[in-house]
Amino acid sequence: MDNDSLLKNRILELSQRAFSRGIWAFSDFLTLSEQDTLLSMHLPSPVSLDGGFPTAERKIAVFGSEEFCGWMQAPPIVCVQVKPLQQKFADKLTHRDFLGSILSLGIRREVLGDIAIADNVGYVFCLDSISDYIISQLERVRHTSVTCSLCDTPDVVTAEPDVSELVVASERLDAVVAAIYRLSRSQAQELISSEKVFLSGRLARSSSAEIDEGSIVSVRGFGRFVYLGIKRETKKGRLRVMARIYK
Repeated sequence: MDNDSLLKNRILELSQRAFSRGIWAFSDFLTLSEQDTLLSMHLPSPVSLDGGFPTAERKIAVFGSEEFCGWMQAPPIVCVQVKPLQQKFADKLTHRDFLGSILSLGIRREVLGDIAIADNVGYVFCLDSISDYIISQLERVRHTSVTCSLCDTPDVVTAEPDVSELVVASERLDAVVAAIYRLSRSQAQELISSEKVFLSGRLARSSSAEIDEGSIVSVRGFGRFVYLGIKRETKKGRLRVMARIYK
């Protein structure tokens, strides 16, 4: 059985469990491609996605609703702060450094969500079932000794970047992606056709798709942005649009 079939079977199993037992059920963290698969399925129970903060890319599926399962059960996501013991002598740590050090402990990628970095400190979103193990076992990232502890989601993770304004020919997906990342339209179209662009959690299947206000667009290798709509039309008939661009 291929990976796609295994994923669909697991999703269906969790959804049926939530529906038949009237309980909340949760998946591991899903990639954007896996989220697209989930959202394309017809399931017996309601489903939502949660990554620990609104603009997270990796998210768990939450199966159930208060109507069928009672009071909402908090999704099993926690944030682990990974901080150098001596910041002055620490390496400049990257996402790859934090992720590689955690995976070297024998941890599956599926139990880890997004990793945010601010001031050389890592904030690792993970399933609560693995947090104690990370805290007790992770002692070094790259050549830097670290200390780990549970923390609330920090403001630096949820802080919104300033609004950027760009001029585009239309609200077509390829036009906006090209403007955001300073690409040609053909380069943006290639990213879309290569299945590297996701629009509000769904795989973008057409360059001509129009972006709605509030949509979150993720582009593999570039980042993500929240589209905020049209500010005004220019004298030349082009559109001045707004977006929050996450690095």
